[in-house]
Amino acid sequence: MSGFVSFVSSGPGDPELLTLKAVDRLRAADVVLYDDLSSGPILSHARPDAELVSVGKRAGRPSARQEHVNRLLIDYAGTGARVVRLKSGDSGLFGRLEEEILALRAAGIDFEIVPGVPSAMAAAAAARIPLTRRLTARRVQFVTGHDVTGALPQDLNLAALADPTATTVVFMGKRTFAELARLLIGAGMSPQTPALLAESVSTPAQKIVRGTLGTMEEIIAREGGDGPALILLGPLADTD
Repeated sequence: MSGFVSFVSSGPGDPELLTLKAVDRLRAADVVLYDDLSSGPILSHARPDAELVSVGKRAGRPSARQEHVNRLLIDYAGTGARVVRLKSGDSGLFGRLEEEILALRAAGIDFEIVPGVPSAMAAAAAARIPLTRRLTARRVQFVTGHDVTGALPQDLNLAALADPTATTVVFMGKRTFAELARLLIGAGMSPQTPALLAESVSTPAQKIVRGTLGTMEEIIAREGGDGPALILLGPLADTD
């Protein structure tokens, strides 16, 4: 007998930003495998008798290996359980969703994906800005600030990222932003490009700090905490 896995996106952290489908799947789950950023009050929607298993991954901290997470999904579903794999933000954005999907497919286990509010959209909402603007910000691009080793990816399209008419959102980029900023300036991006640090978005610890590409390294050093953060670059980042 095989169970079923629901990949549930929990949004940026505020339980009020959960979708109705996400709440429904949490209430029905026998097992919830959750990320660190999807814990706390969000887990209150799970049944009292549901098994809650932490499999969180945080940069620079001891984390569950991806192979172990895959094995847990297969083993729990193999017992016939209804499994929720709870991921922060939207699971399809830098959430290692594909690795887990491939493992389930190889094991013959069915699944669904429940989308959620991406942290980039929540950050823009918290900063009271749109991500696009006619004529001056027609394109939005998302990029990760580190690769599997924790270093800045070496295959970045710097010409695209330095486009002054695009809104660029850097995920997981605090540790590598100084290097990224130097590369972007070298690729022609103005140091005066508006920039915004959005940390712990939609939680009580939320922090929004505005600056420029040239000052963001200092802002991160001075204002950055240990919460999850995004860095927004582009013409809209200085708007309030």
